[in-house]
Amino acid sequence: MITCCNLISGCIAIMYALYGEPKMALCWIIIGAVFDFFDGMTARLLHVSSPIGKELDSLADDVTFGVAPASMVFHELMVIDYPAEVASFSEYIPFVAFLIAAFSALRLAKFNLDERQTTSFIGLPTPANALFWGSLLAGMPKMIENTGVWALPVLLLLIALSCWLLVCELPMFALKFKHWGMKGNEVKYGFAIMSAALLLSSGIIEGFWMVIVLYVALSLIIFLSGKSKAE
Repeated sequence: MITCCNLISGCIAIMYALYGEPKMALCWIIIGAVFDFFDGMTARLLHVSSPIGKELDSLADDVTFGVAPASMVFHELMVIDYPAEVASFSEYIPFVAFLIAAFSALRLAKFNLDERQTTSFIGLPTPANALFWGSLLAGMPKMIENTGVWALPVLLLLIALSCWLLVCELPMFALKFKHWGMKGNEVKYGFAIMSAALLLSSGIIEGFWMVIVLYVALSLIIFLSGKSKAE
């Protein structure tokens, strides 16, 4: 039931996204993320976890964290200005946004089969990707649209980067605490403090995309640091 609430939240987010209401779409993506957080926990507490629940969870996640943000990007690509060079086929370009949904599905399928991701992630988690797009498009749509002819290449570049991050082999830390002490949790506490500062200074809606950029940057720094020590 909780997993289905996640899926329904994603469907509502898609509807708002296609009607050009990104703040409401982001709101329902966040509601879906709350349901997603509690469904597995509830299943374990009630001892009702099952293979059906696992499959349904991935389906719900792709709707809420794949199709919903893709729909937000699709609408944004419908309303931006296009350079004259691509005007003849501009009506087809917005459909590129749904690559986000496809790569989110691929990411979820890999996660279900990858035994390396029990305590951390490999590649960008789909909820983080959805929050990035939701926050960017809900908090700063005018900034994107006002960039004129640069809006299209910027959005296409971000779509490509987003899709790559979903399925890349970059290790990314998870905010799972085995204990509440500082030792071993330095990165998590540091990330939490910096994220709070960003959200307080920029606003919750406008700041979430910056938090995701910070998350990816910290994960990359940790990976490169560990690689250099190993060498």
